[in-house]
Parts: sequence; C-alpha cells; structure tokens
Amino acid sequence: MSWTQERARVASLTRSRAADDPDLVAARRNLAAARLADHIEKTIAAAPPLTAEQRDRLALLLRGPSGGASQ
Repeated sequence: MSWTQERARVASLTRSRAADDPDLVAARRNLAAARLADHIEKTIAAAPPLTAEQRDRLALLLRGPSGGASQ
C-alpha cells in the first residue's frame, strides 16, 4: 500500500476514532513506515551502489537498539 493510501486511512479513522484507538495507532505507524520506505527507495535510487558493509550498517540503524525485536 502506498503512503498516500495510508494517509487516507489515517484521515478516515481520525474522523471517528479516539487518538488512542488501536486501529488508528496502527494506521499512523503504517503511514510513518510507508513514508520512510518511500524516502529510502528514492535515496537509494539516487545514490551510488552501497558496499556490503554500508548496507549492514544501515540495516543495523533500521533495526534500532532492540536488535530487531518488534515494537
């Protein structure tokens, strides 16, 4: 799903749900992830190829301090 579709879902849920509604919270998280993925794809397309070490470093940043456990 594109980030614009995720944004529309958030907008729709915002009209009828409380800010802490689990579906709305999940939709906002999905929107943030979709926007980040879009940005990463565009950045990678514009950049020179990465080395294996650079890819590993970036993957570590995306995994975060928890070592890959879902939040």
